[in-house]
Amino acid sequence: MGTSKTVISIDAMGGDRGPAAVVAGISKSAAKNPDIRFIVHGPRSELAPLISKRKLDAQCEIRDAAEVVSMDAKPSYVMRHGKKTSMWSAIESVRDKEADVCISCGNTGALMAVSMIRLRKAEGVNRPAIACLWPSRNASGFNIMLDVGADIRADQDDLLQYALMGMSYARNGFGLKRPRVGLLNVGTEEHKGRAELKVANDIIADAAQANDFDYVGFVEGGDIPSDRVDVIVTDGFTGNVALKTAEGTASLISELLRAAFKYTPLSRIASLLAYPSLKRLSKRIDPRQVNGGVFLGLNGSVVKSHGSADATGVSAAIKLGFTLAQTGFTEKLAARVASNVTSGQGDERDAAETSGDAGDHNDQTDSK
Repeated sequence: MGTSKTVISIDAMGGDRGPAAVVAGISKSAAKNPDIRFIVHGPRSELAPLISKRKLDAQCEIRDAAEVVSMDAKPSYVMRHGKKTSMWSAIESVRDKEADVCISCGNTGALMAVSMIRLRKAEGVNRPAIACLWPSRNASGFNIMLDVGADIRADQDDLLQYALMGMSYARNGFGLKRPRVGLLNVGTEEHKGRAELKVANDIIADAAQANDFDYVGFVEGGDIPSDRVDVIVTDGFTGNVALKTAEGTASLISELLRAAFKYTPLSRIASLLAYPSLKRLSKRIDPRQVNGGVFLGLNGSVVKSHGSADATGVSAAIKLGFTLAQTGFTEKLAARVASNVTSGQGDERDAAETSGDAGDHNDQTDSK
């Protein structure tokens, strides 16, 4: 990468915890990787003291943006009236090639809408998707699931595009030569599911050979963290519900474990003996450690952080954005998927994509 620094554009005002948590996440990342420079968007009067307090002035440039996109703002309203917001400003830095990637904890619908009108969809892509990493039993430690909230609708052609984008992500991000793709359904039998799922099942299967991936057919909810599949394809409504359910379940398990080990004096002693193992488990199921959904199918890199992300979660999203920026992954993915969607074929084992420079997302738990 030479001596050039990766520049990350951050919407500091979109999260539930406010700009303090975002700046704290920047601080964690900056401490681990001095080769990152940040363009931080939001009201200068609020950001300047936070950045100075953490001694980040040399790595951060503040872009004064007086307005904020609220979590309940309608995307259509933001598209018409959001030009002075921190979110719009953050996307604009990527559009103007000042930054390599944009990260925001803000309103997902608004972020996707602004990203689409400012960055535009990649050639051949009908609906961009948000892809997330899901802890699994695979050797990589993760599966890829998309869409998890970009658009609640998806017809059979959209699901095919999601399969191609997810397959490309798995091949480039995880180094999988033949990713295994599954279509999420209420059962594995071919006669089950909505009409568009049945059609998608057929056309994804037909596309598998030409695009060099293995299609395993329908998968169920229990297969999402399994080692049966590498990429799970679904619509944004179902994917988002599954994602939020998993996050809530992980939080519940952590609370129940803490309560169980505090129940008696003997259990407290047992917790001390089990502490190293419990710490590894906690880190493994902590949603913050894999925070960051990647917007696939745009002419630019955007990472959506969870709205409630703390410093650890923001830092994880920054690490993911940094990896994408360094490898040029999004550009490769967009070009290859556009080629596949347009021609219906293509060999993703292109030397430019499989030369090992596509990055490795396997260790998302070591957040920058």
